[in-house]
Amino acid sequence: MEGELLQRVLSTLLREDTYGLRTTARTERRPDGDWLRLRAGEESVLLPVGPEGFQCEIRAREPLVETGGATLTGLRPVLTRLRAAAPPEDRAGYDAFLTECDEALAAALLHTGARDGVVTRLAEAYGASTTHWTGLRDSLAYDALAAYRDHPVYPTGRARAGLTEAEIRAYAPEFHRAFALRWAALPREAVRGGTSALPSWWPTPAGLGLTGLDATHVALPVHPLTAGAPLAGALRAAGLEGEAHLAEKPWLDVLPTLSTRTVAVADDPATHLKLPLATATLGLRNRRTIKPGTLLDGQVGQRLLQEIAAHEPRLADSVLLADESTHLQARHELLAALVRRYPAGLQGAHVVPVAALLARAPGGELVADELAERYYGGSLTAFLDAYFTLLLDWHTTLFSYGIALESHQQNTSVVLDRAGGRTRLRLLLKDNDGPRVHAVRLAARLGGEAADLLGFADRRVLVAGDRPVADVFATITVHLCAGALAFELARTGRAPLDGLLRLIRFRLTEAVDRVAATAPGAAAALRARVLDADRLPVKAMVTAGTLLTKERSGAADINKHYVEGPNYLRGAAG
Repeated sequence: MEGELLQRVLSTLLREDTYGLRTTARTERRPDGDWLRLRAGEESVLLPVGPEGFQCEIRAREPLVETGGATLTGLRPVLTRLRAAAPPEDRAGYDAFLTECDEALAAALLHTGARDGVVTRLAEAYGASTTHWTGLRDSLAYDALAAYRDHPVYPTGRARAGLTEAEIRAYAPEFHRAFALRWAALPREAVRGGTSALPSWWPTPAGLGLTGLDATHVALPVHPLTAGAPLAGALRAAGLEGEAHLAEKPWLDVLPTLSTRTVAVADDPATHLKLPLATATLGLRNRRTIKPGTLLDGQVGQRLLQEIAAHEPRLADSVLLADESTHLQARHELLAALVRRYPAGLQGAHVVPVAALLARAPGGELVADELAERYYGGSLTAFLDAYFTLLLDWHTTLFSYGIALESHQQNTSVVLDRAGGRTRLRLLLKDNDGPRVHAVRLAARLGGEAADLLGFADRRVLVAGDRPVADVFATITVHLCAGALAFELARTGRAPLDGLLRLIRFRLTEAVDRVAATAPGAAAALRARVLDADRLPVKAMVTAGTLLTKERSGAADINKHYVEGPNYLRGAAG
């Protein structure tokens, strides 16, 4: 396990070309394969490498390095030796990453010991086969399975900065335990958002035991991980220390979703609450707080997608959107809540996040295999083809309007059921606050009404050309939601890589050809920047998220900082 993590970390450092490790290295041929001689301080380091193909030509072949005539193994020894490659001004970030690696290893060890017991509990609660895991409450079981999987790109994705083992066991999705929320009563004038649209069960301060405040205060849910010192600090910073009141007793049972900070209401699983946490995942700077403006941007993004769907009746019934129009925010990134409502009518449908498709079900099969058995006569290829077809059709259509979404494996779910005796596959999307939108292209498609759809608080959303939109399309839709599945299935011997990549390219080409009739410029941009490009953008998540400060990396957005890698779709053209 430690070796697997180290191998992923070393491969990531090569892929992101951290400190120029890959581009300044020399290749040495040996009988067992290629080795890279890396510059790391006064004495170089030798790393065994082999072919990769997914976002980088090479990867670490073994979890070790040679240096000074000795072979180093183990996470800390190897990474401590490579610390010399970091310039002095970047070593604080490198040391933070070492801590992150330690946390990821501890989480992986915890998962290994806990998974069998959790899966047994899931089988007892929801059924031994995922055939019975339907509806929005049962979809939380898929989140639990997905939480045991590694992130397709970020090597230390299991780490949650600063959380203890007890906190992870109590509140993380991989343990699938219900818990009750804390609540604070905040002055109404300090809270922005639509309190009139809150669910009917939303408590009043009096209902929480805080009498005499109903006329002047509104109740805000607080995650238990935030309710102590982080909440007190937030209230001081917001100038609300003497005016806000924390209810003594917890109220409202919830279950964690894959994102951890978002929880599902146990008695109303169609309603999820996104609550800020004073922790970080996928990078030290990728904090799980909710910055002012983010929730409004999600609402604006939802409205924009609804408008596009209305203009594309062919896709309108195939893409479902969570309602993210109800939210509260009060002067601080830890004082916020999003009320996410899912569409009705999903009780009999399998609702599966893409992140869970290649997870192991209780019976040992892949979730995707069990879904293929249920809906596609046991053909995994037929299931993937249906998924790729809709995924690429939808996102290519969005691109024709100048839009690309951060709808990665966690934010995109596959919805499968039967309608009229036939299998129906749909997509369910959430978290639409971080798109890239080419405003000129959108205006060309929608005319004057486009101006009313672009009220994003984060001005980085609006861009002046196709490239930033194509970058998100490639890194999210192509790499994470399609390519990652193909490469992992191939690595496990479940399906041939060349066939899956040809399938992705064929469906993407088909989708690009379809939009060419109405948006020839967008189609040409996708051909040039994705289908036929020599290289594709690749997220440099470790570099921008932990290793380098924003001043050092130059990243305006740590989730949209890129290097380049091979275009595996171009090689599938034959």
